[in-house]
Amino acid sequence: MAVAVVASRALAGMHAPEVVVEAHLANGLPAFTLVGLPETEVKEARDRVRAAIQNARFEFPARRITVNLAPADLPKESGRFDLPIALAILAASGQIPADKLRQAEFAGELALTGELRPVRGALAMALATRGSGRQLVLPLQSANEAALARGVDTRGAASLLEVCAWLAGQGALAEPTGVAADAVADYPDFADVKGQSGARRALEVAAAGGHSVLMAGPPGTGKSMLAARFPGILPTMSENEALEAAAVASLNGGFHPAQWQRRPFRAPHHTASAVALVGGGGNPRPGEISLAHHGVLFLDELPEFSRQVLEVLREPLETGHITISRAARQADFPARFQLVAAMNPCPCGYLGHPSRACRDTPDQIARYRGRISGPLLDRIDIQIGVPALTEDELMQAGAGESSAVIRVRVEAARARQIARQGKPNAALGPQEIEAFCKPDAAGETLLKQAIARLNLSARAYHRILRLARSIADLAGSEALATAHLAEAIQYRRQTA
Repeated sequence: MAVAVVASRALAGMHAPEVVVEAHLANGLPAFTLVGLPETEVKEARDRVRAAIQNARFEFPARRITVNLAPADLPKESGRFDLPIALAILAASGQIPADKLRQAEFAGELALTGELRPVRGALAMALATRGSGRQLVLPLQSANEAALARGVDTRGAASLLEVCAWLAGQGALAEPTGVAADAVADYPDFADVKGQSGARRALEVAAAGGHSVLMAGPPGTGKSMLAARFPGILPTMSENEALEAAAVASLNGGFHPAQWQRRPFRAPHHTASAVALVGGGGNPRPGEISLAHHGVLFLDELPEFSRQVLEVLREPLETGHITISRAARQADFPARFQLVAAMNPCPCGYLGHPSRACRDTPDQIARYRGRISGPLLDRIDIQIGVPALTEDELMQAGAGESSAVIRVRVEAARARQIARQGKPNAALGPQEIEAFCKPDAAGETLLKQAIARLNLSARAYHRILRLARSIADLAGSEALATAHLAEAIQYRRQTA
């Protein structure tokens, strides 16, 4: 056979479109041409494939070899096409049978020795292969990751020679179980936090309903400590949530089986760029907000982030996804994260401190707070103060409730939300708010007064109702009482 065809997969955002690898051998001076919009990593496959074929004790054809990666208008990147290119050349030269090639898809980077190295995006490829009815052959490490996707016949191989033996019917490939290791709950415990009962309560409400939080307070009051313990009280991830989060992490090659069903916790430094936060690049990859999908994005020292970086959070906070557009391509990534942010009340940090005086002028304080735009603040559900503890309060404060105790209440509240509306309260739309967050007459009067006195927007009005619904769910109440609304209104008042 002078022509052979092998199926593989590329990556385009969260999708993995099919790529057909065609190899043609012709008479003429020996040459190896690679076409089909390959990028540098793919072009370098020529040398890796040649060495791998020879070290696997096969003959590299001394003929004119043309390899086409179709479709031609889809950019191809990374070393994932090494294995299908090598198999196509071996099949075209008649060194391996081509029958089984039609029944499977292949991806894997080749070492010069012929060993297979893992590739990123294995889970996304497995999800895309579901409808094809073909097997998916990957390097062993990538196969273990891809097998987490149900309904896909995934096989793992250690080397090119092992794949060729399987195609010739002289061996079997490993069948990964797809069972991830049990996640170890090693998040820091809320019991370590002394005092700060108000902040602990606000974070419990946020965890129950999936709400965003901004904590403001002097240095050393426990803002970062509280944020680090926040993932430990979030509800256990469902299998679909875990699969989505793992698929995003896989695109950057950062997924490990030990992280299965663990809420992501991302804490980028305030020097991070907008591209680092939302994702991008010539071949768009997910940024921090997507890597925090179904988890927590913690932004410490919020006003120290550049204004441009903070403004890119506005759309994903509302929609739960981000679209990255480039001249030649577009990529969509999920970004349904919980934002937890922390800031000082002023540049020096000691405004309102019980024992230290603030040395900033009112103008400096106004400019510092003005780094966070009103539209962004309006999208943050809970805005609370984390005050400094006095000496007596610090010495007398005992251990608080543990994360495990709080998580029981949070999971019970989240279960009520899923049973009632199929989603967390933070994701409710306007019509769903009208249906599930209807206050009584006294509550409506209280809301009218709050809107007038606090100059709340329509968005803030809806967010207060969603917050009140989460507070009611924590209390096990189906009705939205005035007390629930009053607590929710307090959380919408930015304090410093």
